[in-house]
Amino acid sequence: MSPLPARLDAWLVTDDHSELARELRAAATERGLTFGVAPFAKDGLHLEPLPVVHTSHPAFGYLISAGARRVVWAPEFWEYPRWAAGADFLFADAAGWGRPIRFAGGVGGHMAALDVAREAKAHGVKRLVFAHIGRPSIRARDRGTQPPFGEWGDDGRTYVLRG
Repeated sequence: MSPLPARLDAWLVTDDHSELARELRAAATERGLTFGVAPFAKDGLHLEPLPVVHTSHPAFGYLISAGARRVVWAPEFWEYPRWAAGADFLFADAAGWGRPIRFAGGVGGHMAALDVAREAKAHGVKRLVFAHIGRPSIRARDRGTQPPFGEWGDDGRTYVLRG
């Protein structure tokens, strides 16, 4: 896990039952934060957790708004989140490339990046960034393949919403 900044006001918890929940809970506690899925507002910035279909237990993405600008953080989902329509930015799932990844027992999974790109474009997303990039998508990227809509996210990169 990457080191966290000294000051942290909010944490976007998308799955409080994930395999890293114990470590994330400990890191949040060390910083005086409560670990869990919850809305947050400060200085005109609003973070609203909204459900996504991903696995057998509740999972979430976030609608982040400031004024009329809308950013969606939904790094994992099996079905495209309709509430992301018209977002200025969508940070989305790319665990699978050309076909979805289905979890054992049919309890959800990851939508294919090519399907995410198609859905995001059809739903008026202005800028799509693939944030959860799995092995099939890494192989596609390593071959020089670009998604038909959207771009590959990079660790540590800063994304700026202008205008």
